[in-house]
Amino acid sequence: MTARSLRILMTADTVGGVWTYACELIRALATFDVEVTLATMGARLNAAQARAIAELSNVTLSESNYALEWMHDPWFDVDAAADWLLGLAQRISPDVIHVNGYAHAALPFAAPVISVAHSCVCTWHLAVHGTEAGPEWNEYRERVARGLTRARAVVAPTKAILRAILDAHRIDRTGQVISNACDATRWPRADKEPFVLAAGRLWDRAKGLAELDACAARAKWPIYVAGATRAPAEVSDIDARTVNVLGELSPETLAGWMSRASIYALPARYEPFGLSAVEAALAGCALVLGGIETLREIWHDAAVYVPPGDPSALANAIDTIAADPLRRRALAASARKRALELTPARMAEQYYALYCELAGRTEEECA
Repeated sequence: MTARSLRILMTADTVGGVWTYACELIRALATFDVEVTLATMGARLNAAQARAIAELSNVTLSESNYALEWMHDPWFDVDAAADWLLGLAQRISPDVIHVNGYAHAALPFAAPVISVAHSCVCTWHLAVHGTEAGPEWNEYRERVARGLTRARAVVAPTKAILRAILDAHRIDRTGQVISNACDATRWPRADKEPFVLAAGRLWDRAKGLAELDACAARAKWPIYVAGATRAPAEVSDIDARTVNVLGELSPETLAGWMSRASIYALPARYEPFGLSAVEAALAGCALVLGGIETLREIWHDAAVYVPPGDPSALANAIDTIAADPLRRRALAASARKRALELTPARMAEQYYALYCELAGRTEEECA
């Protein structure tokens, strides 16, 4: 690493989409000679995640299994992780702290802190259940608000989720939108086959996979779902009875399924960005998405939208596209064109500019 290179301490959890986002960003930041210490929480890395880290030339891994702030009664672990992160920062002297979350953004780091708002319990609860999260989440609310207030910068992947999260926690400040991205070379296309694919945690009601299961018996094409079926202890399982459950797949195996799927369905009622839809679009799938503000912000007219929570509308949309190959190919082409605009290089360039700004350097001084 050259004397002027940037050192970033980045947090990430290993149990959701933040992991994929972090790997894509770190890989793309290598172009800017940025060195990242990645502090992971939530669970130890699985074999596929360990392989992903081994492919990166500009990262040092510091691994833990501390509970995440959105989990049940996590605060002993969150506080222990705070001491761990402060110790890491003291040892490596980063130029910027990149927190993919909230609570740890309030810590007294010597370096400036970015809080990246990928999602939050309060906005999730409102979208999924139609009500505010209960008083059992008050500690979470306080910690999130503190992090959002004390961070030097707040970033989110869409305007809609940035506004929703700041409003939910009554934070009056500006933030920056930096879209997530995928490397197109990792999501190849192949000859398409007559089936629908979805990917996500079956137990997470936000993804709309229960509605996908409910419509699968009447849809003309088979529907396959990749992802975890077992929920954490604090969340009830949803038993899939009609869709074909593939379970958790490696990124390479999932890419193979996406390359062959003709339609990708994400009928979400809450989705701050939807990285899996980008992956599917790169693989040449036509998209059927939940008609929510965040997904419309990204895809515009490059997808078909259905009302969240409506299995009949979902089945009708799938069957209509399945029966019309010309429209299906046109939708797939439009989605892929849009996905190709969401490049890791563009994402890394925007984060690099923000890192340099917070570190008090011009981009020329960082180079």
